[in-house]
Amino acid sequence: MSSHHIVKEKQEPALYIDELGNFNEELLGQLLEWSPTLLVNAENYDKIFSLGLKVDVLVNGNNQETQEDTKVIQGPVDALMVAINYLYEEKYPAVNVITNKFDLERFAGFSDKINLVVFTSKAKYYTIKSGFSVWKPAGSEFNIMGNSYLEVTNLMQDDDEIYRVVNDGFVEFTFAGQPIFIAEPLL
Repeated sequence: MSSHHIVKEKQEPALYIDELGNFNEELLGQLLEWSPTLLVNAENYDKIFSLGLKVDVLVNGNNQETQEDTKVIQGPVDALMVAINYLYEEKYPAVNVITNKFDLERFAGFSDKINLVVFTSKAKYYTIKSGFSVWKPAGSEFNIMGNSYLEVTNLMQDDDEIYRVVNDGFVEFTFAGQPIFIAEPLL
């Protein structure tokens, strides 16, 4: 999974591995392709190390043996908050997060601080602002969280939060207030 691409620091989103679980290794390789700054929750460090990956920042590690040049950061709160606050303070514009479960309340507080994309083994979650549009083939699904008062084009609601694209083409989201999270299933 090593990469031959070198990019200017902070040009690519950082990657924070909160919980790797059974995350798709091919997708992990794609997220690592441009050599992002790699942060790892201490609980996942040994697994990441065993994959041969260079960890830049170990989050909430206690006296763990680390690779050369790995920075260790500690905080009084859970590792996710420590990692994202660190990236925000270091002026990273964006971060991809890998975790087992998406919890809207856990991530919503960061959406105005840093461009955040959250991956689980089943879906990709990201924030959008009103007026966001994207081209999708018919049948594509979106899970919309955080705002039940919105207008959408080219989408039909299946159940409470699941919307399906009606025809090949652009989908647009219009709403008032804060950015909202949407999710797309990973294939």
